[in-house]
Amino acid sequence: MAALQVDALFDVCGRVALVTGGSRGIGAVLAEALAVNGAKVYISSRKAEACTRCAEAINAECHRIKSPGRVIALPADLGTSEGVEQLASDFLKHERTCHILINNAGATWGEPLETHPPAAFDKLLALNVRACFHLVQKLLGALEADASAARPSTVINIGSINGLGISLMDTYAYSASKAAIHHLTRVLAAQLAARHITVNAIAPGPFPTKMTAAVLASFETEVVDRVPLRRVGKPSDLAGLCLLLTSPTGAYMTGTVIPVDGGSLVSPSL
Repeated sequence: MAALQVDALFDVCGRVALVTGGSRGIGAVLAEALAVNGAKVYISSRKAEACTRCAEAINAECHRIKSPGRVIALPADLGTSEGVEQLASDFLKHERTCHILINNAGATWGEPLETHPPAAFDKLLALNVRACFHLVQKLLGALEADASAARPSTVINIGSINGLGISLMDTYAYSASKAAIHHLTRVLAAQLAARHITVNAIAPGPFPTKMTAAVLASFETEVVDRVPLRRVGKPSDLAGLCLLLTSPTGAYMTGTVIPVDGGSLVSPSL
């Protein structure tokens, strides 16, 4: 059957996507995975110049491999409600449909228990949780516009294994925010299933990004020692899962939180 061939199972060609925090790290990897496979991808980033540079780099790769996909930069600061509303408004000026929304923009905060400030919770819950909910809310009509039982629209929230297990670092606000986005994923999945919108979360383990650079620079050996597969993640580890969740293959998956962590969560602690 043609429907069981790889090209059909993982087809995202012609889909319209929005990836927040898409100018670097995990967001840039997911944006590129979609674009080189034919999707039209909008990326947001607080820094307009970085957003534009990333879009140009991915577009050059799409041109090189003759992919019909492309990337459009939509700079936005999602740390405020106004910034979320502006991004939704800017996106809807270009598109009536959003097939794929990836809530990746986020921040972290590490500080000892004794001095971990309320400001950490204010900032991280606003960006890592509230902004995700608010953007789904503002783009709900676009997510519904072309959704069907056979081909639902897709929301992917980027969580963390820090929201599933206990971190070695002093990331109290960050870990709480990621546990919150995991549960919000389940709640939204239950609410939006009848509208043909799937909602899933990816919970990455250690990946070499700007957010984890300081930790890996100081403790990479210790981090890798806690990973049963004995390595940090690489871009393809996340790109493949993104294509699964956003293609026909993932149409029957919703409400899941999927660790991509090299087995960290099942690593023996003793």
